[in-house]
Amino acid sequence: MKTLRKFWKNNRSLIIFIALMSVFRSAVADWYYVPTGSMQPTIAVGDRIFTNKMAYDLRVPFTHISLLQLGDPQAGDIIVFASKKADNQLIKRVIGVPGDTVSLKGNELIINGKKLNYRDLQSTVAAGDKIEYLHGQQHTIRVAKHSLLSAQFDDITIAQNYYLVLGDNRDNSADSRVIGLIPRSEVMGKAAGVILSLDANNHYLPRKGRFFKPLI
Repeated sequence: MKTLRKFWKNNRSLIIFIALMSVFRSAVADWYYVPTGSMQPTIAVGDRIFTNKMAYDLRVPFTHISLLQLGDPQAGDIIVFASKKADNQLIKRVIGVPGDTVSLKGNELIINGKKLNYRDLQSTVAAGDKIEYLHGQQHTIRVAKHSLLSAQFDDITIAQNYYLVLGDNRDNSADSRVIGLIPRSEVMGKAAGVILSLDANNHYLPRKGRFFKPLI
């Protein structure tokens, strides 16, 4: 007991700091490391994403128990969620919310019977970037030049407390086309911006242009 009391006395400030930081990261805000290119060109491999865990819920720390719903994910939001089907934390963009009917034809979305507008940007031999206009907002997506099976699906009507999510890298993303609709209870928070980004192809040096870059 004397040893424990001495340890507490000598390290009290550090222990309290670690405990408070753990609670903060569990229930208030955290960062998410992006290991894949499923959200390119919006998010790069190696980005550390600031996640607002109070964007939608006030939760009991270290659990998924919601004490109070503060809001709901909206179409266009980039969310981090703990997928049971994928057995992993994922980051994707919300495309459809409860009540929406969504389909995909030739990599172009149709929501509630209305096809979204698109504008071409730069392209390569393999893929092209486009601006996608989603409910008054715009973001960049990447699509393969040659048609893939994942480039289309028939109408899906989204049930209450579920969301349809897609990666911005449309032909290289394991999203709702693979793991199905996302339950509201799996949503951990809203991705707000890039804290920092390390380039694995360049000796893990920081990408200066991505520091504190907001996500849209």
